[in-house]
Amino acid sequence: MAENETLECITEHERILQEIESTDTACVGPTLRSIYDDQPNAHKRFMEKLDARIRNHDREIEKMCNFHHQGFVDAITELLKVRADAEKLMCQVTDTNRRLQEAGREVTAQTEEVIRCRIQQRNMATTVEKLQLCIPVLEMYSKLKEQLESKRYYAALKTMEQLEKVYIPRVSQYRFCQIMAENLPRLREEIKEISMSDLKDFLESIRKHSDKVGETAMRQAQQHRTFNSAVAKQASTGHYTKPVYSLNGRTHTHTHNGLMMEEDSGEEEEADEEVLTAQDLVDFSPVYRCLHIYTVLGDRETFENYYRKQRKKQARLVLQPQANMHETVEGYRRYFNQIVGFFVVEDHILHATRGLVTRAFTDELWNMALSKIIAVLRTHSSYCDDPDLVLELKNLIVIFADTLQGYGFPVNRLFDLLFEVRDQYNETLLKKWALVFREIFELDNYSPIPVETEEEYKLVVSRFPFHDAEIEKQDFPKKLPMSQSVPQIYTQVKEFIYASLKFSESLHRSSTEIDDMLRKSTNLLLTRTLSSCLQNLIKKPHIGLTELVQIIINTTHLEQACRYLEEFITNITNVSPETVHTTRLYGLSTFKDARHAAEGEIYTKLNQKIDEFIQLADYEWGMAESDGRASGYLMDLINFLRSTFQVFTHLPVSLIHLPTSHPSSQPPLPLP
Repeated sequence: MAENETLECITEHERILQEIESTDTACVGPTLRSIYDDQPNAHKRFMEKLDARIRNHDREIEKMCNFHHQGFVDAITELLKVRADAEKLMCQVTDTNRRLQEAGREVTAQTEEVIRCRIQQRNMATTVEKLQLCIPVLEMYSKLKEQLESKRYYAALKTMEQLEKVYIPRVSQYRFCQIMAENLPRLREEIKEISMSDLKDFLESIRKHSDKVGETAMRQAQQHRTFNSAVAKQASTGHYTKPVYSLNGRTHTHTHNGLMMEEDSGEEEEADEEVLTAQDLVDFSPVYRCLHIYTVLGDRETFENYYRKQRKKQARLVLQPQANMHETVEGYRRYFNQIVGFFVVEDHILHATRGLVTRAFTDELWNMALSKIIAVLRTHSSYCDDPDLVLELKNLIVIFADTLQGYGFPVNRLFDLLFEVRDQYNETLLKKWALVFREIFELDNYSPIPVETEEEYKLVVSRFPFHDAEIEKQDFPKKLPMSQSVPQIYTQVKEFIYASLKFSESLHRSSTEIDDMLRKSTNLLLTRTLSSCLQNLIKKPHIGLTELVQIIINTTHLEQACRYLEEFITNITNVSPETVHTTRLYGLSTFKDARHAAEGEIYTKLNQKIDEFIQLADYEWGMAESDGRASGYLMDLINFLRSTFQVFTHLPVSLIHLPTSHPSSQPPLPLP
C-alpha cells in the first residue's frame, strides 16, 4: 500500500512539474496550491522532486551555456551597450514617479477632506436624530412655562405629568433633562402656593361682595313673591300669565318682570331679562382651579379642610351685627344681604363641586347661623320703638326666609321668631296709639258735635257708625251727642287694625289665625291703651263736671260701636264670628270702667265743691231767730247744683244717676 501511494505521489509531482514548465507563470498559482492542499508533507517531497528537476535542468543549462558561452558573451556586450539607455530610462521613470506623487498629493488631501465631511455628515445625522428626541421635551417644557405665565395651572400639572412619564425618560441621559426633572417638584409647590393665594384672594373678595349677591337673591325672591301674588289675582279673574322663574337660578332662565299695558293697542309686552345667578356675580374659577390642582396633587383633603375652616370663620364674621343696626332698616338689610350672599355662595359651591362642601356641612353652618340670627334679631328688635321700622324688619325677615327657603334651607324657626317680633310690633303700635289717643283727648272741646248741613252730617256718619232716629228727624243745624274725639277714636282704632293686619301678611298663616291675632291686638288696644288714656284723662285736674259728663256720653257711643269693629275685622279676614275659636272683642268693659271712673270723679268733685261752698260761708251763728231769708252762700250752692244737674240731663236716660257714695262701696242712685 505504501509503495502504491509513493508511486502515485511521484507520478502526481511529475505531472505538476510538467504543468509548471509548460504553462504561463500567471497561471502557476492554482497548480502550486494543489500541492499544499494534497496529503500532509507532500510539499516536502515535491520540493525534493523539484530540486532534482532543477539540478537536471542546471546540468542541461550548463551544457547549454557551455555550448552557447560565446553567444552569452556577445549578449552581455550588447547589454552593456544598452546600459546607458537603461539609465536614461531610469531617470525618466524617476521623474515620472515624482510628477505622479505630486499629482497624487492633491488627490490625497481631497480624499482626507471627503473623509472629514463624511464624519461630519454622520455626526450631523446623529445630532438630528437626538434633537428630534429632545425637541418635544423642550417644546413641552416651553408649553409648561407658557401655561404657568397664563395661570393655567391645572393644564400645567397635566403637562408636568406628561413630561415625567413620557418625554423625559426618552432623553434622561442629558443634563438639561435632569435639571428639568429636578425643577418639576419645585414648580408643583409654586403652583400650590399660587393657587392657595388665589383662593385667599377669592375668599377676601367674596367676603366683601357677599352683600351684593344677597341683595340680588333677595330682590329676585321679592319679585318672585310679587309675581306670584299677581298670578293668583289674575288666575282668579281668568287671565293667563307666564310661569315665574326659578328662584335658586342654578340654570340660566328668564324672569318675568311683569306686564306693561300700551294705551293705544292695549297689547301685553313681556320684558324678559336674564336672571343673575351667583355664577354671574362671582368668579368661582379660583375655587375650581385650586380644587383641581390639589386633587391632581393628591392633597384634596387638605384643601377641603382649609376651605371649610375659612368659611366657618367668615360665617362668624358675617353673623356679627353692627352696634347701631336697630336704628335703621338699612342696617338690617345689609345684615340680611351678607348672610344670604354667604349661603347662596355655599349652595353654589355645594352643587358645582363634588365633595368640597357637603350638605351636612352647609346644614351645620346654617343651624349655627340660624341660632345666631335669631338671638341677634331678638335682641335688636327689642330696641325698636318705631312700628314702621318693626314692620319693615318683618318684611325683610319674610323675604330673607323665603330666599333661603328657595335654596333648600329650613326657615321654620324664623317664622316662629316673627311671632315674637309681632308682639314687639304690637307693643310699639300700642305706644304710638297711646300718644295718638292723648293728643285726641287734649284737642277735644268735650262739646256735642255741631252739624250745619247734610254734607257735614254724612261726613261724621261716614267716619263713625252713628244712628239716632230722633236726631235724624231734626232740622239743621243740629248737634250730635258725642264730642269730636269719638269719631277720631273710632277711626284710629280702625287704623290700628289695619296696621296690625300689615304684620300678618305673608306669614303663611290661615285666615282664622290672622283673625285671632287682629282681635287679640285690638283687645289690647281697648283694654290697656285706650283704657289707660281714659283713666288718666278723667283724673286730670282741668277736667270739670261738664267734661266728665261728655266723657260718659262718649264712652257710651264707643261701647255701642264695638260691634261694628267686630264686623270690620270679619270683613277683613272673611272669618265668621260664629267660628268656634274666634276671639271676641271684650273692650266693652273698658268703656264701662271709664264710665264708672267718671261717675266716681263726678261724685268726688261734686262733694268737694259742696264742701268748698260750706267752708267759705260766713254764717252768723249768734242770730236769735231767722229773718226769713236764705243765706247768700246757700243760694249760690243751690244755683251751682241746679246748673250742674242741668248738665246731667244730657246723659242718656239709662245713665242719669249719681252715686250717693264712692262707687266701690255702694251702688249709684238715680238723679231727680
